[in-house]
Amino acid sequence: MHKSLTTPKHNRKTAEDMAISVLGWLAGEPELLGRFLALTGIQPDQLRHAAADPGFLAGLLDFLMEHEPTLMAFCAATDSKPEDVAAAAHTYSRPHLDSGEY
Repeated sequence: MHKSLTTPKHNRKTAEDMAISVLGWLAGEPELLGRFLALTGIQPDQLRHAAADPGFLAGLLDFLMEHEPTLMAFCAATDSKPEDVAAAAHTYSRPHLDSGEY
């Protein structure tokens, strides 16, 4: 199996950048931002502080990954690839028992 030559730190930075892009995009999409806030329980005035939390960043990526139309809208608006969003989301995910990553 071919392993990526990128370092975990680089992967984390790339994932953080992608998640921040999602947050920026959501800021311009009031209906989707409202949905995200409702699902997470985060208040609008907490967003800036929450953006420093890896769990929050993971939640932003999961929000896209769990709804394909939203994922595709983000990708179209930001000229991103869905597989890049998926890779970023994977950076934050923990290994599953059947993943072989333990």
